[in-house]
Amino acid sequence: MDKTNALRAGALAAGTTLMMLLMTSPALALTRDDGDDPGTGLSVVETLGLYVVAPIALFLAIAGLVMVLDKSHKKKDTTSSNIRIKAADTKTEIKA
Repeated sequence: MDKTNALRAGALAAGTTLMMLLMTSPALALTRDDGDDPGTGLSVVETLGLYVVAPIALFLAIAGLVMVLDKSHKKKDTTSSNIRIKAADTKTEIKA
């Protein structure tokens, strides 16, 4: 990459970062808006339960249901891979 492309990429990255920071500034505001009525905050245990334990439990429940209710049983292999033949002059079995 030459200098011009590197400079262009750096300017684009810096501009994108600056725009993202400017767009998120209302999210970092400390003053409340009119009509804002926040409830009580979550404790650490409630936060971990809601955002860590609950998704893992939901994933495990869905995975368990999929495994238990799986209808694809092993079917008999009707192809030529399960046909056994005996050679005419020997008693050894050859799997085709």
